[in-house]
Amino acid sequence: MSSIEMAGQKKLVLITGRAYPELAEQVAAELGAELVPTDARTFANGELYARFDESVRGADAFVIQSHTNPINEWLMEQLIMVDALKRASAKRITVVAPFYPYSRQDKKGRGREPISARLVADLFKAAGADRIMSVDLHAPQIQGFFDGPVDHLFAMPVLLEHFKKTIKRDDITVVSPDMGRVRVADVWSDKLDAPLAIIHKRRDPSVANEATVHGIVGDVKDRWCIMVDDMIDTGGTISKAAQALKDNGAKGVTIATTHAIFSGKAIEHLSQDFIDQVVVTDTLPLTPEKRFDKLTVLPIAPLLAKAIHEVFEDGSVTSMFEGAA
Repeated sequence: MSSIEMAGQKKLVLITGRAYPELAEQVAAELGAELVPTDARTFANGELYARFDESVRGADAFVIQSHTNPINEWLMEQLIMVDALKRASAKRITVVAPFYPYSRQDKKGRGREPISARLVADLFKAAGADRIMSVDLHAPQIQGFFDGPVDHLFAMPVLLEHFKKTIKRDDITVVSPDMGRVRVADVWSDKLDAPLAIIHKRRDPSVANEATVHGIVGDVKDRWCIMVDDMIDTGGTISKAAQALKDNGAKGVTIATTHAIFSGKAIEHLSQDFIDQVVVTDTLPLTPEKRFDKLTVLPIAPLLAKAIHEVFEDGSVTSMFEGAA
């Protein structure tokens, strides 16, 4: 069965796009369900097509898509699938976007700029989505961009569990790579019973993926630093932060992040000697060329599956993260 029926009334269906079907398969396995067979293809001129091979009428449908490169193609495919579900009379449609596309464009930093994260929310709504589920949004205000429920999931419990099992030391310092991550890093600090340090950096708005470190607030000398962030793209900025920590006497540097985008020279940057370990979740696919010796990848499927189950059963997603952030 590619759907789950409860008491002969509610029907849960899981649908995946082509960006990262392996993650959707893992989520389905966690739920004891199967993915709906789907005919998805790309025509010669680049247009996308999707059709479901079984009825979804009256279903509680969850469309899973990880927005990796080429992000615009996978965003469009998910929109088309949502539209197809709406026209096929699905009862409720939830967009499951572990990595929310265009999340870094959440505000206007300068005049004549778009707020693309809001545009994406509007597109999902126009396509027919009733709900959005995502992990570690780059900015909390994105939840307000969508006219409907947004389930903001946190990968922190997954990452923290790993560190609590693998790190047995009393010289840890939690580091926020910038002022925007201080709140999250402070929770990490509390959970690990460790002091907090903050890196002050300055970003040039005219240059993407570039920032310079201007100072460190807090004591990192002879400390093992765990630097927490929501994503790593090219890795240039976070590698500079790691180098600054080592230059200021840090004993070791571990980077913990949710979304491993790993664009451009990311692997080169993250493989530098001043970085000891990188721990990520698999919200985005990590092909062989994006893996390296210092990398540890933690599964996100159990978290997604639990949240989907809570939504389907009209339970509480919030209760999954009491005190998490």
